[in-house]
Amino acid sequence: MTDETNARRLPGRDRRRFPGISSRAYEHPADRSALVALRKLTGFDTVFKALSGLLRERSLRLLFLADSVRVSEEQFAHLHDMLKDACDILDVEKVPPIYVTQDPNPNAMCVGMDEPIIVLTTGLVELLDEEETRFVVGHEVGHALSGHAVYRTILLFLTNVAVKVAWIPLGNLAITAIITALREWFRKSELSADRAGLLVGQDPDAALRTMMKLAGGNHLHQMNIESFIKQAEEYEKANGDLRDSVLKIMNVLPRSHPFAAVRASELRKWSTSRDYQRIMDGHYPRRSEDKDTSLSDSIKESASHYTESVKSSKDPLMGLIRDVAGGANDLGGKLRDKFTGAGASQNSQNSQNSQSKGGESPSEGSDGSSESGDGDSR
Repeated sequence: MTDETNARRLPGRDRRRFPGISSRAYEHPADRSALVALRKLTGFDTVFKALSGLLRERSLRLLFLADSVRVSEEQFAHLHDMLKDACDILDVEKVPPIYVTQDPNPNAMCVGMDEPIIVLTTGLVELLDEEETRFVVGHEVGHALSGHAVYRTILLFLTNVAVKVAWIPLGNLAITAIITALREWFRKSELSADRAGLLVGQDPDAALRTMMKLAGGNHLHQMNIESFIKQAEEYEKANGDLRDSVLKIMNVLPRSHPFAAVRASELRKWSTSRDYQRIMDGHYPRRSEDKDTSLSDSIKESASHYTESVKSSKDPLMGLIRDVAGGANDLGGKLRDKFTGAGASQNSQNSQNSQSKGGESPSEGSDGSSESGDGDSR
């Protein structure tokens, strides 16, 4: 192994540090507004810390201590170095414990309230290379810095409660509604943590490779990042009809994480954005300013983000929302056509009729043109 290769493997190789960085610097707008609101609640920390006994956090710690391998200078030393480096980059003073647990499924999590712990599965450790693993470790440290571990623990607890009270119709319905809302928020928090992972690793290609491996396994020689990103673009467009949009929503509802291709696309966009470059240049919000953060400004930013997402989205459902917001005519017809795909077939039929009626009268031609125009707008 050459000296150059050794230098590239060192945890601290030419990576920028971000002293005092606030998690607001990398949080997704929807995630940030929810977190700011929770942090503004009087007694919030006290209440959730009081719940830690109920959530058996101590039991969870003992479980990993007894049945997993705790990372240290003597055990998984490379992970220990990565963790310290990630905490140094994001200026996290208290380094959370990290464990490796036997599980063939590639996964990682950050759970706990008073003292978050990070857990990596053997499936993940064996799947990823050095820089990809560094991205994941940074991702989990980002969860810890944002306080996501608290809410994930609550989500795990409520999921268990939902199973136990499933026989109570109304009770289960209420808990399921809360779980659904928490999952929607947590999917956004995963996008935030992906950004934190990128700030730690500072290697966009490694971050994208991680997503690709999570989707397709350890077969990099048979995969291509650009093609993988195109998958996400195709998924976003949903070239079918409104039924595809509905199915996409149904597919993602039970998940705690966004789909791998979607995460890769979102991370690519952020890595090329002005926001990311400003952070890399040293311009970012500090933790010392968190207490002065405006809740209304965070909510406005989140609303602005979703408004822009609707405007730029090529998804049929988002197109319908734009039509409704714009006061579209014949909403019932548009809904029918978008849901069944009839608009495209009607447009094609009109075109064929127009070609077959070469000697039609001016009035017929006008009607045909008008009908075709309606077909194009659907």
